[in-house]
Amino acid sequence: MRPEYDFSNAVRGKYARAFRESTNVVVLEPDVAARFKNSRAVNEALRAVLMAAEQAQA
Repeated sequence: MRPEYDFSNAVRGKYARAFRESTNVVVLEPDVAARFKNSRAVNEALRAVLMAAEQAQA
């Protein structure tokens, strides 16, 4: 750590609750993550699955 960093007035976990409430992190298993290049690819695949499920119900 650099000497100019000053954490003397820091509060541990100050933003933890707000972060938990406003984020929706999903952890993929390694074999699933290996099939996707990025989050955009995951979202596109999930949207396709949702659309197919909706069409199957209709």
